[in-house]
Amino acid sequence: MFEPLFARLSDRYHLVAPDYPGFGHSDWPDPKEFAYTFDHYAEIMNHFTEALGLSRYTLYMQDYGGPVGFRMALAHPKRVEALIVQDAVAHNEGLGANWKTRREFWKDRVANENALRTNLLSLQTARTRHVGNDPNVDRYDPDLWTDEFAFLNQPGQAQIQSDLFYDYRTNVDSYPKWQAWMREKQPRLLVIWGKYDLSFDAGEPERYRHDVPKAEVHVLDAGHFALDTAADEIAHIVRTFMR
Repeated sequence: MFEPLFARLSDRYHLVAPDYPGFGHSDWPDPKEFAYTFDHYAEIMNHFTEALGLSRYTLYMQDYGGPVGFRMALAHPKRVEALIVQDAVAHNEGLGANWKTRREFWKDRVANENALRTNLLSLQTARTRHVGNDPNVDRYDPDLWTDEFAFLNQPGQAQIQSDLFYDYRTNVDSYPKWQAWMREKQPRLLVIWGKYDLSFDAGEPERYRHDVPKAEVHVLDAGHFALDTAADEIAHIVRTFMR
């Protein structure tokens, strides 16, 4: 997902983008033996940065990267030079109306497991995650969502994704703590948002500015995965912010 930034920023910056366990080219441990939780991911990522000797860094947090990154920042605030948030939520209102099915899943997992998997893992949902309500669909490579759908339908993935998404409720519980941390620490903060993103509420970027008044906020002509169509613009914004 971050390859477009590597191609545009690696001349100046040391960029590291690991796949979380259960994703991409990392191992997919059996959920019976591995806790697919955001606390566990943050713990693993902290160990990962330590193993690489990364004592100071800027966190680029997109979607699930937000909950992982905020946990890392609160655990080791002195390591964080800045935060870059791209379509990741830190306020309950940011989840929006589309999360009704998912909230029901958190209330009663057994009764809502099938509905959640249909909502989260279908081809149509994968397409919507990328395209959102962008009227210019021809800007997108269909491989983006067909590849994602194929990945999500690999053996074992449904259970992994369900376990992780059930744990997403812990992020909602943690939002007030993350907001308080931002208000207290006033970190250097860049918020990048795709205006066609239907995964989250369109008002979320400004909520970050409420917590960090000096935050730099950019709402782009892009979807949830803004790098799909706005890689050049995002690279320029990041390069300028990092100076």
